Amino acid sequence: MAFTAPRTTPRPSGRRHPLVATAMVLPLAALLVVVFGGWDAVVTQASSVGVMLGR
Repeated sequence: MAFTAPRTTPRPSGRRHPLVATAMVLPLAALLVVVFGGWDAVVTQASSVGVMLGR
């Protein structure tokens, strides 16, 4: 067998900016809300929390 150099994957240093992370997650979150009908659940939970807080 021929010698092959070990593969290294470049790792980015530091962390992503929060807006970049949000921009990456929002399309997937929107898709999941549409596919699973989660918007009604979010509205129901938000109104329940609002009632609990007395608003």
